[in-house]
Amino acid sequence: MDFILDLLQGAGIAAAIGIRPFLPVLLTAALASADIGLDFDGTDFSFLEAWPFLLGVLVLVMLLDFAGRRAGPEASDRPPLLYVLLGLALVLGALVAAGSVADHSDSWWAGVVVGLACAALGFLAARALFTRVRRRLDAQAAGALPVYAEGAAVAAAGLSILFPPLALLVIGALAWLLSGSKRRAGEKYAGLRILR
Repeated sequence: MDFILDLLQGAGIAAAIGIRPFLPVLLTAALASADIGLDFDGTDFSFLEAWPFLLGVLVLVMLLDFAGRRAGPEASDRPPLLYVLLGLALVLGALVAAGSVADHSDSWWAGVVVGLACAALGFLAARALFTRVRRRLDAQAAGALPVYAEGAAVAAAGLSILFPPLALLVIGALAWLLSGSKRRAGEKYAGLRILR
C-alpha cells in the first residue's frame, strides 16, 4: 500500500511540476526536510532536499526569469525557452517522483516513468489552457497568468504530498483540460472545412 501511495504522491508532484516547475520543487524540498508527508533522507535522492540542489533551482529560476523578461511576455510559449522549461519539468518531475517512491521502496524506477508521464501531462495541459486564456485577455490581465499558474502548481503539489490519493484528481483535471483543448481545436478546424 505504501508503494501505491508513494507512486500517487510522486505522480501528483510531477504533474504540478509540469504546470510550473520551480515552486513545487521548493515546496517538496521544504516539506521533505521537515519530514512532512515525505522524506528523501536515507535514499539515493537525498540531494533533493539539500541546499546545493535548492540553490541550483533558485539560480535557474532567476536565469529563466531574466531570459523571459528580455524576450518578451510570451517568451515561455515559444522556442527555445519553451523547450528549456519542458526539459526542466521532465527532469525535475522524474527525480521528485522517483524520490517519493524511494522513500519506502527500492522500485524507484517506477517513479521515473510515472514522473515523466505526469510532468509531460501537466506541461501540455497548462500550456494549452494558458495559451487559450491569454488570447482572450488584455495585456495587464494576461500578465497575472503566471501567478495563477504558480498558485495552481503549489496547491497541486501540496495536496499530493499531504493527501496522496488527491493526486488522482489533479491528474484527472489535467487530462480533462488537455482533451478539452484538443477537442476545441478539432471543432475549430471542422468549421473551416465546412466553409469550403
